[in-house]
Amino acid sequence: MRRIAIINQKGGSGKTTTTVNLAAALAKKKRKVLVIDLDPQASTSQWFGRTAVEKGLLSVFTENTPLSSVITETATPGVAVIPSSSWLIGLEKTLANEVGAETLLKEKLLTLGSSWDYILVDCPPALGILTINALTACDEVIVPVEARIMAVNGLVQLLQTIDVVRHRLNKDLKIAGILPCRLDIRTRHAREVVEELRKNFSELVYKTAIRENVRLSEAPSFEKPITEYDAKSNGALDYISLAKEVIKQEQA
Repeated sequence: MRRIAIINQKGGSGKTTTTVNLAAALAKKKRKVLVIDLDPQASTSQWFGRTAVEKGLLSVFTENTPLSSVITETATPGVAVIPSSSWLIGLEKTLANEVGAETLLKEKLLTLGSSWDYILVDCPPALGILTINALTACDEVIVPVEARIMAVNGLVQLLQTIDVVRHRLNKDLKIAGILPCRLDIRTRHAREVVEELRKNFSELVYKTAIRENVRLSEAPSFEKPITEYDAKSNGALDYISLAKEVIKQEQA
């Protein structure tokens, strides 16, 4: 079972889009996927058309509620989700004085067994206790990066944070890949940004890049992953390509 955190501290990077659509694309490849939505904005949960019951994940962190009790099946075969809710906003303050607060999710995941091939964790766009929990609980990180120069500038800081977590909390943590997102292939700037990413981070950058796609933007309104909303769109083709790359990593 692979546990992968989808992380970028910058909003609008394609993090939620990648979590939802990579999960669906992996399921198309006959993999079982559990998505954990750690973002209080709950965009991933809403995309799947699932909302948390009562306090949901907050009760898992603060009231010893079993993680298994908040798992919800989605309409996408092979994909289950642990929905988020706005209750998580107060978690930082609640856990401020909790000893070992950064390992709570890791401990909860140990109780789930190995029912899934992948666990994908959608992290909030901030490097707080929720994100640190994800980085401590997961073995790998996928970093979606918008194909804009300002987004690339923040990547170095994020990689430094991942390195700190690796040394202090999770020695097994590694970067599965950097994913160029929202690529407008019509502009030279976007193409140059991707070239710069490949030049500076070489083998860490996936061969797949997620192109700007109107159908991809429409899909959340219909509560469907792009593979179900429009399987022939560039967005669907790109995420299927990414899923193949992610699966191929297991043969390396």
